[in-house]
Amino acid sequence: MKLDSLLTRATQLEKKIVAVAAAEDEEVLEAVVLAVKRNLADFLLFGDSEKIMRILARLYPEYASNPSLIILPTTSLESAAEKAVKAVNQKEADVLMKGNVTTALLLKAVLNKDYGLRTGRVLSHVAVFEVEGFDRFTIITDAAMNIAPDLETKVQIAENSVGIARSIGISVPKVAPIAAVEIVNPSMQATTDAALLTQMNRRGQIKNCIIDGPLGLDNAVSSLAAEHKGIVSDVAGQADILLVPSIEVGNTLYKSLIYFAHAKVGAVIAGARAPIVLTSRADTAESKLYSLALALCSVTR
Repeated sequence: MKLDSLLTRATQLEKKIVAVAAAEDEEVLEAVVLAVKRNLADFLLFGDSEKIMRILARLYPEYASNPSLIILPTTSLESAAEKAVKAVNQKEADVLMKGNVTTALLLKAVLNKDYGLRTGRVLSHVAVFEVEGFDRFTIITDAAMNIAPDLETKVQIAENSVGIARSIGISVPKVAPIAAVEIVNPSMQATTDAALLTQMNRRGQIKNCIIDGPLGLDNAVSSLAAEHKGIVSDVAGQADILLVPSIEVGNTLYKSLIYFAHAKVGAVIAGARAPIVLTSRADTAESKLYSLALALCSVTR
């Protein structure tokens, strides 16, 4: 499966609106313009209007007055984050996107009790990878938000990722809770949590997916590795979602796929009232575009 299919899927949906917090950033506006070129969405650009206009006039003059780009001036980064979040809260926009503002500042607005996007659920990072040589997406969670999730947090992380997977056409995603070994060892929390997640899924407490673990990374993604270890499982060798035990594991795996395997990726924060695109300055324009497409595909109205 190719991430370009998300671009196609997003254009086939009802057109949506993205609120960008602090849009005065060249890399962010590059992704925004690419999205407009593909007719993916319309944008509310909150931030320093003069800087936004200067960037557009210099780099994309033909888009400086495009009707799909509405510039809404704010007086500070805090104001930009607040107004972008409020736009989503008030259903004036469907997706929130991080611009030239820190993640901490944006999430402070997202979690605001009065106008934020909290649902009472855990927020978690869901990354969808296109890895050369694989005939399916590889979804990794959580590589950026939850440091050392306990069992209940892992349940919600799994549910968030299953929702994203289903939104992009994986009707019954296969979830592999990753550990260093495939047997349950009471001294290794990752293995006991994996076993409990598996049993909860079998009893219908975690729905719309198949969970089996603990599984090592090798036999989660490789049927040959699973066969060599004698593992019989509906998930082993076929995992759609790799549920990692800690942020260090997830972050390292995420960056390894990008820098060693040159994989393509799109990612969102799930669990809020609307998808959140947290772009990094290190992300390519292509990656930001895929993240936008993934967010648009996962909008529920």
